[in-house]
Amino acid sequence: MSRLIATRRIASNIFAPRLATRSFCNDAPVTLNNAPSGIHIDKEHEDEERFSNDVPQHDIAIVGGGMVGMALACSLASMPLTKHLSIAIIDSNPALLNGPSIKKDDPPDPRVSTVTPATISLFKDIGAWEYVEQHRHAYFDRMQVWDYTGFGYTRYNARDADKDVLGCVVENKVLHKSLLSSLQDKDIKKTIYSTRLSSMSLPTRSSVSETGASASKSLANLAKLELSDGTNLYAKLVVGSDGSKSRVRELAGIKTTGWNYSQSAVICTVEHPAENFCAWQRFLPAGPIALLPIGDNYSNIVWTMSPKDASNHKIMNEADFVKAVNHALDSGYGPRPDSRVFGGDVFSSFFRPNVTSSVNEGFEPPPKVVKLASDKMAFPLSLMHANQYASKRVVLIGDAAHTVHPLAGQGVNMGYGDVSSLSDVIADGVAVGSDIGEVTLLKKYETDRKTANIAMMAVLDGFQKAYSVDFGPLNILRAAAFNGANVFAPLKRNIISYASGERRLPFMS
Repeated sequence: MSRLIATRRIASNIFAPRLATRSFCNDAPVTLNNAPSGIHIDKEHEDEERFSNDVPQHDIAIVGGGMVGMALACSLASMPLTKHLSIAIIDSNPALLNGPSIKKDDPPDPRVSTVTPATISLFKDIGAWEYVEQHRHAYFDRMQVWDYTGFGYTRYNARDADKDVLGCVVENKVLHKSLLSSLQDKDIKKTIYSTRLSSMSLPTRSSVSETGASASKSLANLAKLELSDGTNLYAKLVVGSDGSKSRVRELAGIKTTGWNYSQSAVICTVEHPAENFCAWQRFLPAGPIALLPIGDNYSNIVWTMSPKDASNHKIMNEADFVKAVNHALDSGYGPRPDSRVFGGDVFSSFFRPNVTSSVNEGFEPPPKVVKLASDKMAFPLSLMHANQYASKRVVLIGDAAHTVHPLAGQGVNMGYGDVSSLSDVIADGVAVGSDIGEVTLLKKYETDRKTANIAMMAVLDGFQKAYSVDFGPLNILRAAAFNGANVFAPLKRNIISYASGERRLPFMS
């Protein structure tokens, strides 16, 4: 019941953004009883240091220089209307100054992302994909998903939706380095602050300065950031791209809704006798296991299980772990699906002529794992959604705004969708002379992305719940859904298009 209430809270925020009510009849400093520690809100920013010409001023301060934050910087630097903006990037990660170390002969890092065609298009537009292609990556045009009961499976092929690929698996450090390389190529006013955000002061008065207003009045309408190394700076817009434990979100007083899944994910790199060109996912009683190609005979494992089992698998020796992976992918828990139960000749006869070409591709066993090629890592899984994405001078993107279950690999792609939307909104604001930190402009981004993100979160959360129950009748229904998706062309095309980053929801042609 509590999750139902929380879900309704999330949905209620799609088209009903809540704006803070402020009083304009009193010039005394504003005191908020529930203001988070570290945030200072006043009407005039009265201390003298704020009005010093020595304090840097930027159009945009991006807090968090990870993959999503760097993508936003690159996107803004690539657009004619925004490439003149002054950008500050605040992140203590030394890789922003030196670049991550990538050695060609090293095995793949276990931290990877499955990027969709929409994300690939974004990277091409901002000039980063050419750098990705200089390093190890793996396009895939086929995917097989099946249930441990042996009742059902689905095979997806890019050609079913008239696409060249379904996605590409890339190490996170390659994506990050490619974005850094792209940004270095661009003529943009940027400053990297290799430190952390300590506190933030936000204005409460309209950011529209009156003609002839003093410098102090102008600065009083900006956000002031105080960094952990003692540096202060001002910005028209502060972008929180600092992850699920966002300091920007905390300081802005933005609340979240969500829950823990009582599951953890174990990730690692494994090796095969030959190269893998297909993405595989098998739903097990405790959660799905995914095998994702990463190139050069390597694949990435993302295995969802209970926290206790995750701890045990993390310390398991290599031989036992490899045996456990092969057992989970193929030989254990239940039989392989039989194409004749619901597929090919029987089930597809109800849908002719609306069947896909891949329906004739029978179930294929996944490739054997022969070696563990990296350390194993484990992390807890949860769903989190910010009740607001935007407020005066502040906006959230990526994991700072939302986190999801990794079962479909959509988390980082949702963040890149935020980047595309926010870049367009900022460019539109610049085009008409709007203040880029004004909440009425930023709410356009919020409305756009909340709709898309909540829809994706609902789909992923529904899958997680549907495959967390081992119950006979429900198993039959899941099998029917798998096989229906396998043979019914309109449904399969819509699932592929939606997962590829297009806006159409599944089940809608």
